[in-house]
Amino acid sequence: MDDAPAVTVKERVEKAISRVRPYIQSDGGDISLVAVHEDTGIVEVSLHGACGSCPSSLVTLKGGVERAVRAEAPEIKEVVTV
Repeated sequence: MDDAPAVTVKERVEKAISRVRPYIQSDGGDISLVAVHEDTGIVEVSLHGACGSCPSSLVTLKGGVERAVRAEAPEIKEVVTV
C-alpha cells in the first residue's frame, strides 16, 4: 500500500511551468502562475518582461506553455494570461 500523498493539479501545473520558465527567461521574459481553476479547467498565468509586450507571446502561451501544462495535467483545458 502506498501512503504517499497525491500530487495536486496545482502542483503538476507548477511543475510544468517550472519546466518552460527557463526558455521564456532566455528570451528576456518570465511567467508566473496566478490561479488554477480546477472546476473550469482554466489556468491563469502572467507574462512579464519581454514576454508581456511581445507580439509572439500568444504563440508562446498556446504552443509552449499550454502544451506543457496539459501534458502534465490533462484535466486542464486552457491556459490564459491575466
